[in-house]
Amino acid sequence: MTLLRRPAEGPLPVDRFRILFVCTGNICRSPIAERLTRLELDLRLGPVLGRRILVESAGTWGHEGAPMEAHAATVLGEYGADSGGFAGRELLDEHVIDADLVLTATLDHRAQVISMGHAAGLRTFTIKEFTRLVRRVDPRTLPDPRDGARLTERARALVRAAAALRGWLLASTPESDELDDPYGAPIGMFRNCGEEIFDALDPVVTALTGVRRQD
Repeated sequence: MTLLRRPAEGPLPVDRFRILFVCTGNICRSPIAERLTRLELDLRLGPVLGRRILVESAGTWGHEGAPMEAHAATVLGEYGADSGGFAGRELLDEHVIDADLVLTATLDHRAQVISMGHAAGLRTFTIKEFTRLVRRVDPRTLPDPRDGARLTERARALVRAAAALRGWLLASTPESDELDDPYGAPIGMFRNCGEEIFDALDPVVTALTGVRRQD
């Protein structure tokens, strides 16, 4: 009698959660958001666990292969974030398909992402819109990694909770959910933009990870 052997079991694939930031050229706002998010994840979770959340960016009119705008890189350095090795990307279907959460600079960027299809509507928000909704999500309703839940499970639950609140919690004005484009402006405008992004990201990273920022 021939014995059937089970195939050798390799290591289970690592479950990851992907965040995609989108602006126009992918050289100012979305790179700042990408690198600040990466910094905060690594600070709060450590470089190993933090890499369960992948952070990328692209532009609807992305300058493919272009370096980050110099003022944007300067602002990142002031926050202690790494600006090295960056190359701009044009937003492609595959970026949207792969993303678990898409965060855009403006409502127009959000509309462009959603128009690409791929069931992106329930996982695409402007950065400031997502922050506004996340502030209203009770963290006690989210899976907690300290209780054995996976980090990625918590992140996906947060996106679902924010999407469920969107129709109920409207912005005071549409403009309040948007980030102004600092391209071509003096360094002071970039610092203002960086501060807006940093302040918007803090509650988001806290909700994603369950770990508050240590001042």
